[in-house]
Amino acid sequence: MNETVTHTTDPGIHASAVTADSAVVATPVGAPRVAVLSAAARAAAATLARRSLSPVIFTGAARLLEFTVLLALGAVIYAVYVVPTDGFDSFYAVPLIGGSLAALFIIQAADGYTIAALRHGVLRLGRVWLAWTGVFAIFGAIAFLTKSGDAYSRVWIITWYFAGLAAIAVVRPSIAAFARRWTESGLLERRAIVVGGGAAAEELISALASEPDNDIRICGIFDDRKDDRSPSVVAGYPKLGTVAELVDFGRIAHVDLLIVALPLTAETRLLQMLKQLWVLPVDIRLSAHANKLRFRPRSYSFIGTLPFLDVFDKPITDWNSLLKRMFDIAVGSLALLLLSPIMLATAIAIRLESPGPVFFRQKRYGFNNEVIDVWKFRSMYHRFADPLAKKVVTKNDPRVTRVGRFIRRASIDELPQLFNVIRGELSLVGPRPHAVNAHTAERLFEQVVDGYFARHRVKPGVTGWAQINGWRGEIDTPEKIRRRTEYDLDYIENWSVMFDIKILALTPFRLFDKTGAY
Repeated sequence: MNETVTHTTDPGIHASAVTADSAVVATPVGAPRVAVLSAAARAAAATLARRSLSPVIFTGAARLLEFTVLLALGAVIYAVYVVPTDGFDSFYAVPLIGGSLAALFIIQAADGYTIAALRHGVLRLGRVWLAWTGVFAIFGAIAFLTKSGDAYSRVWIITWYFAGLAAIAVVRPSIAAFARRWTESGLLERRAIVVGGGAAAEELISALASEPDNDIRICGIFDDRKDDRSPSVVAGYPKLGTVAELVDFGRIAHVDLLIVALPLTAETRLLQMLKQLWVLPVDIRLSAHANKLRFRPRSYSFIGTLPFLDVFDKPITDWNSLLKRMFDIAVGSLALLLLSPIMLATAIAIRLESPGPVFFRQKRYGFNNEVIDVWKFRSMYHRFADPLAKKVVTKNDPRVTRVGRFIRRASIDELPQLFNVIRGELSLVGPRPHAVNAHTAERLFEQVVDGYFARHRVKPGVTGWAQINGWRGEIDTPEKIRRRTEYDLDYIENWSVMFDIKILALTPFRLFDKTGAY
C-alpha cells in the first residue's frame, strides 16, 4: 500500500537523552538513533548477537521425528512381511497411525518432551520404553475386547514393538547430543534479564539456580536504583544499566524473557517499568515466588516449580512465527511470479520517461526498530531524489513523474517490496514500515503516540490492517498516526493466518480509494 510520511524540512539534529553515566547525544535527522550503553552492557549484548533456537520448536521437532520414525518402522515391516503374503489392507493404517500418535501422547504425559528430558536421553530412556510398551498393552486390550486380534499379523506386531524399542534407543541419545551441544553453545536456551536489583533479584536468581535442568540463562540485571539497595553485582551477575537503557539493550541483543523482580505492592514503580518495557518483542513475567499474595495455580506459568505471573507475551512466536514465514515465502514467491509482467512493464516505462535508476531505496524501521532498506519503484525525477523523505509528496507534486503519479496511485511502486519479503525483512502483512525519524506536525511519531514502538514487535508488512481500514497515504496530522498505531496494535494482538489472508484479499479492493495517494 502506498505510504508517505511527513518530515521536517530542516535536516537538523534530534537530541536523544540517555541516563546513567551517558551524555546527551545528537543524532542527525534521517539517521537511526544509536543506543548509548555502558561498556558492560555492550559486551553482554555482543554475546547475544546470535538468535537462540526456540525450545518449543526443538521439542516439537523431537516429537515429529519420533512419530515419523515409529510410523515408518511399522509401515516398512508391514510392506516387507505382510503385503507379500496377505496383500495390502488399509485396516493396518489404524494401529500404525493411532499407535504412533498414542506413543507421543503418553510420552508427553510422562514429561518426556521437556528440554530436561531430551537433554538426558539415556537417563530417561526407560520412561520412553515404558510408554511404547503401554501403547501395545492398550492395542492388545482393544483387540481382545473387540475380538479383532486375528485381523493383524502377530509377527508384524512383535517385530514393530522391538524395532520401536531399538529405534528409541538410537533416536533419544541422538536428540540428547544435539540438545547438550546447542545448550553449551548458547543456541538452545531462554535468555533472561532480571529487572530490579537488590535482595529480591538475589532471591530470584538463587531460586532459579536451585531448579534442576531449567533452560533459563540470566544475562544481566537492570535497575533504576543506585543506592545500597541495588549493588552493582547481585548473585554474581552485573547490573548493566537502568530500565530505560534496557529498552536500548533489547534493540541490539536477542533476549527472550524479562523477569521483573518486584513485589506486587510496588504498584507505581511496577507500572512505570512496564510502560517502558512493553514495546520490546519479549515475554515479560513477574516473579511471584516471594509474594505473599497467592492466586490459583492456573494463574501462573512455571519455570520448574517457580511461579510467575504472565504480564506480556511476545507476539507471533515459535510455530506461529515459522508458519507466518512459510506463508510469506510461498505467497510472496507466487505473487512475484504472477506480477512479474507488470513489474517489467513498470521498469521499462520508468526508464523510458526519465533517466536514473528503476528502483528507489529508503531506510525504514523494521522488526524491533532494526533499520532496513525498503525497495520501491522510482516515482520521482532522479534529481529530486529524497531518500530521507524530508518533504512530503503532495497532490500534483512537480517532483513526481507521469509514470510515478500513476504507479503511486495504484500502489504499483510498492511491488519491489516483495523482494524484502523473500529476504525476510518484511512480511506480506503487518504494520507498514515508516521512515526513520518520521515526523508529523514537527513532532516525531514516538513523541505523538505513547508506546508507538510497540508496533515494531512484529515484522512490518507490504500491506496492513490500518491501510485496509482507510488509513493510507500521507501522515500529516497527529490523529492519523494515532489511528494507524491503534489498528497496528489491534492486528498484533489478534494475529492469525486467516487474518493475514483476509487483509491480503481486501487489499486490491482498498486500492480503489485514492485518498491521500499522490
